[in-house]
Amino acid sequence: MRNGEVSYWWRARGMPAPRPPLPGGAAADVCIVGAGFTGLWTAYYLRRADPALRVIVLEAEFAGFGASGRNGGWVTAALPGSRARYARHPAGRAGVRELERRLREAVDEVGRVCRAEGIDAGYVKGGTLTVATSPAQHARLRRRLQQARCWGDDATIVRYLGKRELAGRLRLAGALGALYWPHCARVQPAGLVAGLAAAVTRSGAALYEGTPVTSISPGLARTPAGDVRARYVLRCTEGFTAALPGQRRTLLPMNSSMIVTGPLDDAAWTSIGWGGCETLGDEAHAYVYAQRTADGRIALGGRGIPYRFGSGLDHRGQTPPQAVAQLGRILRRMFPAAVEAGIEHAWSGVLGVPRDWCASVTLDPRTGLGWAGGYAGHGVAAANLAGRTLADLVRGVPSPLAALPWVGHRWPRWEPEPARWAGVRGLYALYRAADRMEAAGLSSRTSLLARAGDLLSGIPH
Repeated sequence: MRNGEVSYWWRARGMPAPRPPLPGGAAADVCIVGAGFTGLWTAYYLRRADPALRVIVLEAEFAGFGASGRNGGWVTAALPGSRARYARHPAGRAGVRELERRLREAVDEVGRVCRAEGIDAGYVKGGTLTVATSPAQHARLRRRLQQARCWGDDATIVRYLGKRELAGRLRLAGALGALYWPHCARVQPAGLVAGLAAAVTRSGAALYEGTPVTSISPGLARTPAGDVRARYVLRCTEGFTAALPGQRRTLLPMNSSMIVTGPLDDAAWTSIGWGGCETLGDEAHAYVYAQRTADGRIALGGRGIPYRFGSGLDHRGQTPPQAVAQLGRILRRMFPAAVEAGIEHAWSGVLGVPRDWCASVTLDPRTGLGWAGGYAGHGVAAANLAGRTLADLVRGVPSPLAALPWVGHRWPRWEPEPARWAGVRGLYALYRAADRMEAAGLSSRTSLLARAGDLLSGIPH
């Protein structure tokens, strides 16, 4: 089994040819720090809207090195945060509904760009299945549907599937029912980010790789190769934000790990089904996420070792053996027919989590500093919408996107160490214990341990 090497997605696609680093000091209208989905989408829409803009994108490794090339491949319209918290915005509930509508449009926009730019990302809009495999999970699933209906979500946004209807899509061991959300697509994320990077450079933006940014200030991004001076400097660094001076407690780099099987044979797929290529999640507290890949495998992920002390990062995706073993047990339980295919590759990456679990898109017109991120695991479609929003904010054009409730949202800071480390580790210990109790049938309702975890995390419901 391979471990690390950034991700299976990059190994399957082939590692990208390196682009040159910044050759020295430079000037631009807009300097974007970070060549993941957020930075690349921002550059893409800026250049399409105004080809005269001088746009420079700086990347410490290579485009898509971080979460954009390691994630589960869900282009999901799921809201990155809490409806209740976004509703505190002056736009209220109507603003939240508009943000959700725009996220659903973003799922289709990603597919449109793939077609327009000839990006081979295995895009299939099959929706998402959220399954329940215990009575407690099933009760949460029903509550979640009721809450969705209270917010006005009809069957075109989410609907319940009983065991028989679910089995017509996917035969999952122990499943009691599911929610189906049609606004999600499966992609090969490295294929998407590589194709987007190529489209950005074709548009005339300058993309420099191997160029770490050591500090950001108004009008200036410092690098070992020289300074980039720009009217606007946009921080699009997500899970790597903590490495920048003054940003240690801005976003927590939450670790997520994945495994992928070898190719499954026809008999296994006949047993499992999954012909619609829906993305798959569950109602566990330490939840998992999965997809049927374009090359006939199952890719499955979960939190693994959720946080490293001092906001530490993994080494090019290397994953601790205990995390691989844990995901392997989940895979065997959910998909017994996949056991013979074995586990071929494991990898990890970090996503950016704000203290209030709500994403932000912000530009200070006075200083020219802007940022977007904090998607907490729901970033593939959200980054597209955030990139379009940042592009409109930079250009100063009248835009309905500028009125969305995540624009200008300010995050509270995370606690200092060691409280941060102890809190995250304690949170996931509670969640895993709650999942074990529920799976063993010791509780038909959400465990009190999980409720304690929710209070500790501040995760809103």
